[in-house]
Amino acid sequence: MKTCVLILENLRSVENTASIFRTAEGLGVVKIICVGTTPTPLDRFGRKRADFAKVSLGAENIDWEYMKTQDLGFMIQDLREQGFQILSLEQSSKSKNLKEFKSKKKFVLIVGNEVEGVSSEALEASEAILEIPMRGNKESLNVSVAAGIALFVLI
Repeated sequence: MKTCVLILENLRSVENTASIFRTAEGLGVVKIICVGTTPTPLDRFGRKRADFAKVSLGAENIDWEYMKTQDLGFMIQDLREQGFQILSLEQSSKSKNLKEFKSKKKFVLIVGNEVEGVSSEALEASEAILEIPMRGNKESLNVSVAAGIALFVLI
């Protein structure tokens, strides 16, 4: 079985984040790291968020932590030193087809902001950038849908 840590970088939507938590928990992700603006299951006063719990349906109990954006590079380096393969989900000239990619036994998947995507810092730190092949006129998917597809394929 593979071990996956999921990094959510500067997501904006509570609903997207909570949906990703639910999918990640169901697929066996061991930890979620919420970075920067990404909403967490707790509000800034440490209280459970009802809007988060409504969408995640109990998956907010997955192991998770919050970190500031400026600490992301250190976290990626620490995970790399623990033997994790660092992957980003993003459209790029350097992207590889998700369907054809084989992840290692331990990997990190970085998913980025709904509008701006994964930061250049995270992309540069990635061993591979993965892209979901699109067939229609739309060039991208909702971040929670894209994260679910990527996790399902990689795990």
